[in-house]
Amino acid sequence: MIRAVLVRLEDNGNQTLGRLFLFDGLDLEFECCTLELSDKNNKRNISCIPTGQYKVSPRHSQKYGNHYLVENVMMRDYILIHEANYYTDLKGCIGVGENFYDINKDKNTDITSSRKTKRRLLEKAPDGFWLIII
Repeated sequence: MIRAVLVRLEDNGNQTLGRLFLFDGLDLEFECCTLELSDKNNKRNISCIPTGQYKVSPRHSQKYGNHYLVENVMMRDYILIHEANYYTDLKGCIGVGENFYDINKDKNTDITSSRKTKRRLLEKAPDGFWLIII
């Protein structure tokens, strides 16, 4: 199975910025920016999830279309990887995007081209992947 590493780079109290690297064996297949909520001790709807290793499976819903489900998150459920440009679009999930940029000029860094990035990630890992968050 494909493996991914999410490296958290910066947490400003509102949001956490990171980079996701997707590997097939030793080959880097894909990379993108990530956006999560700040670390608030894994509290439901207001916190990013804990560092660790998770199985990520494809999922479909009417709201997000095709996306991913992060499985077996301690004391949490329905943690998704989906499109999100702003931290306010998230309730504990992981947003993916192409670049970091303050789209709405609110002094919080956002991520761009989220739908396109999610589609590219789904193309690279249609069956899901193992995710390590550090």
